[in-house]
Amino acid sequence: MQQFSVVISGFDRYDGIDVNPSFEVPRALAEQGLGISTDIDDPLSDVSVTIHTVSLPISFTDSWPELKRMLDAVRPDIVIATGLKRSARGIALERCATNLMDAANPEDAANPEDAAPRRTPIDPEGPAAYWTRLPLRSILRDFTVEDIPATLSSDAGTYVCNSLFYRLMHWNASQERVLSGFVSFPKVVESAHSPQGLPLDRQIAACRAVVREAIRYHLRPSSEEILLD
Repeated sequence: MQQFSVVISGFDRYDGIDVNPSFEVPRALAEQGLGISTDIDDPLSDVSVTIHTVSLPISFTDSWPELKRMLDAVRPDIVIATGLKRSARGIALERCATNLMDAANPEDAANPEDAAPRRTPIDPEGPAAYWTRLPLRSILRDFTVEDIPATLSSDAGTYVCNSLFYRLMHWNASQERVLSGFVSFPKVVESAHSPQGLPLDRQIAACRAVVREAIRYHLRPSSEEILLD
């Protein structure tokens, strides 16, 4: 049986958000697991998956070092970073991490000099952008089957989510056979038919689908599954 190690990161808290899916979903998935596939033709039927979670501060300066410590300790096969998009209707699959930090207001009082970068490169010598390594096409197919609203997002903005995503993909570029990417959750709401947000159980199901499809792709890679036009 093949062993897989998966790291799922989230953020500690967001102002004005009582139930933070970026904190709750990774924790729930680690507790509940991926479920057992009964289809002998499914590559997941012969794998064992260990899910590690880490909750990060919403900080340009501190989020990546904390995630990097987890990556160094675990040496994962798959890394899924998650965040929150307050205005989203459903799950946002982030396609691209851009080499830009831009914050209108300080978000890190402990580090005032770095708290509010304005249109600053994350890495002055790095590429303009990195593409996700997650199989977005197959993830979206899975979402359709499970009736999970989702969209492809061109980028994760210019705030801490994007900064973390960029640094993660920069790290991934030097790794062999590691798949990484970023998924943004909407707000948690009670009704699945709300104009914005999704119930927590649907968001957990979405994250489970992301992990399962990433493992399937890792086992049986196909270039057509990575990006959509």
